[in-house]
Amino acid sequence: MNAEFVNPFITGLLNVLETMAQTTLKPGKPKRKQSEIAKGDVSGLIGMVGPQVKGSLSITFDEELALTIMERMVGERPDTIDGEVGDMVGEVVNMICGNAKRDLSERGFEFGMATPIVVSGKQHTISHQVDGPKLIMPFHSEEGMAHLEICFDK
Repeated sequence: MNAEFVNPFITGLLNVLETMAQTTLKPGKPKRKQSEIAKGDVSGLIGMVGPQVKGSLSITFDEELALTIMERMVGERPDTIDGEVGDMVGEVVNMICGNAKRDLSERGFEFGMATPIVVSGKQHTISHQVDGPKLIMPFHSEEGMAHLEICFDK
């Protein structure tokens, strides 16, 4: 998978969480993902389609990290992952994808973004709906893990 395509999503994730939730993530080592089972407790998934691109992006958060981000963004901390936390995860994924879309459009890659889908629960699955290799990259924080998954058809 082309780093020129992936890096804007990584940068978007780091920037959005730093600016919107005062949360610093440390990137781990990317690898290919073989299964559809998510590595965390709540995921946001967004599709991207354009003339040169078809793909999807998901961000999965451990429950503790998701609740901390929610608290830092809106000032309230729910006891568990609920509908409002799901809405926040969807919005975070939308912002990350929007940042990457802006960066990639400056390089000549145009695409539209679908409405994010949010899935939660232990051992939930993420289906990218794209026939390409899935890259997963872990991110570490004091509050837990986040995992970025990205998949493109080329």
